[in-house]
Amino acid sequence: MVDYLELAELADRLFEASDDDDELLAKMLDTLDAETRGALFSSDLLNAYQVFYYYFRETPDELTKERLQLHAASDLARGLVIDEVDIYEVIFSMEDAEPVVILTDGENTLARFNGAEAYAKIALYMEECL
Repeated sequence: MVDYLELAELADRLFEASDDDDELLAKMLDTLDAETRGALFSSDLLNAYQVFYYYFRETPDELTKERLQLHAASDLARGLVIDEVDIYEVIFSMEDAEPVVILTDGENTLARFNGAEAYAKIALYMEECL
């Protein structure tokens, strides 16, 4: 188990070294062991956008990015609405240390994708099916 104080100090060092460069932060997170990285991804020390970028290595549109930046990484355990298309919502969450992207109408799940390809797959699904 990772000590919270050590984790906070690590996060500070990562932020200082990456200097708001998303790609550099993601590369630095790659060097951490899975337990430490998982602890950061489930904490309030990172925001949800930093976790999103780590897994998908792409920058979403400005509104989605802002939505993610306003939430702590710990909020991903319950899922965050990152986009809305007509009556549908795109939800980004973390389950068992894996990113999940879901398309829902509020009652039913229309599509669900896991892993590093999830965001690209949900975009393709929406393009082809909505």
